[in-house]
Amino acid sequence: MSGTSDDGRDEGGVGMSDGRRRRLVEIVPVAQPLVPKYACFTKGHGVNPQKLNSFEMALRDAGISQFNLVRVSSIFPPYCKIVSPREGLKHLEAGQIVHCVMANSETNEPNRLVAAAVGMARPRDAGQFGYLSEHHTYGETAKKAGDYCEDLAATMLATLLGVEFDPNKNYDERKEIYRMSGRIVESRSIVQSAEGHKDGLWTTVVAACIFIC
Repeated sequence: MSGTSDDGRDEGGVGMSDGRRRRLVEIVPVAQPLVPKYACFTKGHGVNPQKLNSFEMALRDAGISQFNLVRVSSIFPPYCKIVSPREGLKHLEAGQIVHCVMANSETNEPNRLVAAAVGMARPRDAGQFGYLSEHHTYGETAKKAGDYCEDLAATMLATLLGVEFDPNKNYDERKEIYRMSGRIVESRSIVQSAEGHKDGLWTTVVAACIFIC
């Protein structure tokens, strides 16, 4: 247990009076929770002889190469509004640290199919968080990758909300159960797919949910 001595020194070894403590608390701002208010979904693909450069080309195609991207885990925030990439990205500055949920996949094998997808499911109650999921795959069509990724997010949300379903049923059947429950208001996915360049150049695809605070 610490206290303050007669000369104003903290008995724990820190010489600071109560007055100085109060002034310090007033000076140092309390960090506010960093909860995104907006989100947008974007995608892109790039081709280059170098793997890293093909990733850069894919980010440019998606319109997000100018940001310092930080990947986060897959929670869609409460009260977060989805906007178009054109509307959302204009509020961000070059060099800004931007949080995102992103999937990417790449290949240098000619004609090999690659896909990257991000799925989202959010509940009817806007004050409740939803889920995002990412999927990177080879040999799957865009539709299959998108459905799988959307299924991941919707199923995670359904288990959180206590929606009863048969996990052995296909996603189209479970999606109808989720809709009929009235608890899941929306599920979606964004997918970018491509075939590997015929001459063996690196081909990269990205899909991302970008957060704007």
